Amino acid sequence: MKSSKEIQDIAIHVIADEKKAIEGLEKYIDCSFSDAVETIFAASGRVIVTGIGKSANIAMKIVSTLNSTGTPALFMHAADAIHGDLGMVQQGDVVICVSKSGNTPEIKVLIPLVKNFGNKLIAIVGNDDSFLAHEADIVLNTTVPHEACPNNLAPTSSTTAQLVMGDALAVALIECRNFSAQDFARFHPGGALGKQLYMRVSDLYKQNEKPQIAPTATIRDTILEMTSRRLGCAVVVDPKQPDQVLGIITDGDLRRMLKANTKVEGLTAADIMSRHPKCIEESEYAVNALHLMRTNSITQLIVTNNQGGYMGVLHLHDVLREGII
Repeated sequence: MKSSKEIQDIAIHVIADEKKAIEGLEKYIDCSFSDAVETIFAASGRVIVTGIGKSANIAMKIVSTLNSTGTPALFMHAADAIHGDLGMVQQGDVVICVSKSGNTPEIKVLIPLVKNFGNKLIAIVGNDDSFLAHEADIVLNTTVPHEACPNNLAPTSSTTAQLVMGDALAVALIECRNFSAQDFARFHPGGALGKQLYMRVSDLYKQNEKPQIAPTATIRDTILEMTSRRLGCAVVVDPKQPDQVLGIITDGDLRRMLKANTKVEGLTAADIMSRHPKCIEESEYAVNALHLMRTNSITQLIVTNNQGGYMGVLHLHDVLREGII
């Protein structure tokens, strides 16, 4: 068994090797890369990404990234393709074949079939003198000096290079399509990421009570309003214009009042409220509300409409309950 220090050194060596492999890709970014992006962008069909072995795993990740960023894509295992799955390739589709050697038996059988269909073939290949490289319409070279594996056998640096080349394609297509965060949200409606991209304050605060008091309210009435609405605050509004916010009273304001005053009789809401409270428009994204609460170390925000009118209160729990973290 290796010592702890030796194990750490192995990890550092692998990271250094794979870093060199990625840096080496820069010299392969040329007109072939831009041709590949333009071909995919102009295609009337989908992108079919294929491979075998570890390259198939990389192909699946490329498909996932393309689909989530506005480029329809399908994964086709190279071995299954020659046993029926080739039927998923339609006119107008672009086929990307991922392979380190470019000479595996399955690839040699598959490529002529794809060519016969007339589909454009893009190779992400680690051997520019391979069968795949010679047959492809466009070649994206991902040759690496050696694998990070001490035996130079297990696909490590080579699959990392394939993955990075796939990401480069996807990001270039994002830019070409002007794919926005709103577009991204349409494909990621689930989970915390999706909610950050589409959930707004208006989706969260409306189920809450709307605590409000006049500036002349007594401390007793203020406490009753705060506890009955269960939001830990009371919003002080102008009696003549109830949508006009004058301030806010929170649990913290009550504690500070009690520390500063031995007698509370005669005090009103206007005497203890915090003026210029933090507000957020109901059309804002919920994740922005969370950021504002975190930045100011507060747990409530006053919600307003686009004219500054008081609409309600958003509590930190409302945001956390949705998993927006």
